[in-house]
Amino acid sequence: MLPGSIQITGETLSGAEIKDICDSLKENSVRLLSVRGCQFSDRDFGRVCRGVAESHSLAQLNLNLGVVSSIIRVKQLADALKTNRSIQTLFLHGSPLLDAGLVALNTALSTHPSLVSLDLGDCMLGDEAMQLICGMLPPDGAKSGLRELTLSANPAITTRGWARLAVAVAHSSQLRVLNLDYNPLGDHIAGMLSVAVASSRTLEVLDLEGTGLTNQSAQIFLDMVENYPTCLRVLVLAENAISPELQQQISDLLSEGEEDEDKEGGARGSGGVAREKTTWLPNSNSSSQMVLVTSGLGDSLLAETEM
Repeated sequence: MLPGSIQITGETLSGAEIKDICDSLKENSVRLLSVRGCQFSDRDFGRVCRGVAESHSLAQLNLNLGVVSSIIRVKQLADALKTNRSIQTLFLHGSPLLDAGLVALNTALSTHPSLVSLDLGDCMLGDEAMQLICGMLPPDGAKSGLRELTLSANPAITTRGWARLAVAVAHSSQLRVLNLDYNPLGDHIAGMLSVAVASSRTLEVLDLEGTGLTNQSAQIFLDMVENYPTCLRVLVLAENAISPELQQQISDLLSEGEEDEDKEGGARGSGGVAREKTTWLPNSNSSSQMVLVTSGLGDSLLAETEM
C-alpha cells in the first residue's frame, strides 16, 4: 500500500489520536503529516517526534502555526531530524523559534540528507539565524542544500542579515524558490537582491509581496530582466507602491523568457537530461501557495500549505 497523508488543522489532539499518528509513522504508512495549529501536550509532541525519527516514508512535515511553541519542543524536533532520513519538506511557519531556536535546529537541518524545502516564515528570526540559514545555501561544488526557502514576515532581520542572504543566493548552486514577502525590505535591500538574482544560475521564483518597495526597485528589476540573462520566471511585487504598468512590463518580459526556454527545450528533443525543477503555482486563495517538486525520475510531490 502506498503511503498516505494525515492532515489535521487547529484541533486539540487526545492521547489516543497521537498514538494513532505515531503508529502510522512507525508503520511507514504516512508520506505527509500536517498538524498545523493543533494543540497537544509536550509529552505527546515528544511521542510524535519519536515517530518522525523512526519513519522511512515521511516526506513532508507541517508543524505550522505555533506547534513548535517552546525550546523544549525545538530540541525534541532537532533530535528527530538527526535520525530521520526521509523528510524533504519542513514547514515551521508561525513558530516562535527566535535565533536560539534555529541555533538548536541548525545541525539537524544543515546535515539532513533529504531536506530540500524549508519554511521559516514568521518565526521571529534575526541576523544570527540568518547566518545559519545562509549555511544551508552552499555554493557551487559544495554539499547539497535547499531548493526552496521561505522567510516571510521576519522583521527583526536587519540590512546586514539581508546582505548576507543576497550573497548566499548569488552563489547558491541549488536554490530555485525564495519567498521573502511581508518583510520591511525597502528599495535598498531590494537592490541588493536584484544583483543576487542576476548572478544566480538557479533562482526561478522570488516573492517580494508587501516588502515596502517603490517604482525605484521595480525599475531596477525591469532593467535586469530586459538586459541580462536570468533564470527568473516569477517575480511577485503585489502590495507594494509600484505602478501596475511596471509590474506588467516585468511580467511580460519574464513570460517571454519562459516561452523562449520552452522552445529551446523542444528543439533539443527527448534526448535532454531531466533536471530537478521546482515550479510555483499561484492559487486562487492569496493566503496559500502550492509547490510542485519533480525529480525528473517520474516521482513527484505536490505540497500545498495554507499559512
